[in-house]
Amino acid sequence: MSDWATLLEVGGPLATLGGGVAYTRARHPGIYWSTVGLPLSTARLLGSYGSVMEACGLTVQPSRLRALAVRATTRRDVRPVPPRRGIIRPTSTGLRIRLRLAPGQEPADFAASAERLRHAWGVHAVYVRDVKPGVVELRLVGYDVLRRVRMPRHVDNGLLGVPVALREDATAFIRDYRAVPHELVLGATLSGKSMYLRHLISGLAAHPVALVGIDCKRGVELAPFASRLSALATDPDEAAELLPVLVREMEDRYDLIKTRQGIAPGIPDEEITSDIWGLPETERPAPIVLFVDEVAELFLVATRKDEERRDEMVTRLIRLAQLGRAAGIYLEVCGQRFGAELGKGATMLRAQLTGRVCHRVNDEASAKMALGDIAPEAVDAACSIAPELPGLAVVGDTSGGWSRIRTPYLSLADAAATCRESAHLAPDVPALAPYRPYVPPVPVETPGTAVVPRPVTE
Repeated sequence: MSDWATLLEVGGPLATLGGGVAYTRARHPGIYWSTVGLPLSTARLLGSYGSVMEACGLTVQPSRLRALAVRATTRRDVRPVPPRRGIIRPTSTGLRIRLRLAPGQEPADFAASAERLRHAWGVHAVYVRDVKPGVVELRLVGYDVLRRVRMPRHVDNGLLGVPVALREDATAFIRDYRAVPHELVLGATLSGKSMYLRHLISGLAAHPVALVGIDCKRGVELAPFASRLSALATDPDEAAELLPVLVREMEDRYDLIKTRQGIAPGIPDEEITSDIWGLPETERPAPIVLFVDEVAELFLVATRKDEERRDEMVTRLIRLAQLGRAAGIYLEVCGQRFGAELGKGATMLRAQLTGRVCHRVNDEASAKMALGDIAPEAVDAACSIAPELPGLAVVGDTSGGWSRIRTPYLSLADAAATCRESAHLAPDVPALAPYRPYVPPVPVETPGTAVVPRPVTE
């Protein structure tokens, strides 16, 4: 009887501790990693580094001098040596370790063995980054950071850079308009496309940038940010009036660059390689970011007159995409589908959009529209996005690289409040003044009074 009592006394707290650890791992993976996962993975890495590298084929034969020294001192067989390991740097989401490549090795060798390293060291994922010639960094992620997104506290984004989402390797995905001037964002209904747009607008609101919107859904997506927008078109007719203004503004900026740099007036705009960032800050016009939501609405036509208007709008969008970067005009084109079936000019416009973001889509053809021409292997990843993970997307660019990202939740009220607080930062662009949306004044609530008026007497 005493043995059973002793077993219960010992087993009860252990069961409670095990249940607490399991609960923490499921509900609070960051706390679990910092308290349990980090020490265990570090111990595995230190204890099995050499054997794991040898099993993965990442070891090389030692130098002749080292082989002679080993034979002379220990008289043992000379075994292959692993890459020299640097200091292990723990993070809130995993580990980072730098390795010096041995002669004959390349980063692709370690990237091919990432899955083996993940299982050997008991982490969620292993990513390889090329730091400099001869040095790679292994980033070990302890848990699925995209399940519950927590953005890094400190992100170096610079001008026109917005930390909009979290990558699967626990680094911030920064939408840098100076590096990737134009972008295509695709996603089905409730896939998180609007959340991505909110983060972009609220992030750019703190920069001295003119924000222009074309929202053919009567403005329901972009109207809440009207206090920060420099121009807004809510239907195709208004968009047909706004796009020529943007093209003229682009041409005026090219004339400014020509005048400042002494370029002959007859030189075509296509041959000017400089941009507004080469101008003095006092003469530099403010950058313009154009958001086009539901771009398919601009392509749909019902009559012959609508077809002519559509051709004019698409032509101007293509001109902005081809020539706008040097003039400081950037495009963010959003929609559910985007391909040749939209009409003439759609494929040509898509070819000018360097960045690609594909949220959950309804068919494989939509994923191929976004990623098939730049990263064919990313199409399968985009098609496997689950509906219960809104905001999850596959991002790529014309370099062929791609990765998974997820946008954190941002309420519409918070994004609109950010735009109202930064409304004074909207630069003055005279050409866009007639198209600035009307913002009704915020009613001021007068505090009530507890004083009761005296009755009127004769």
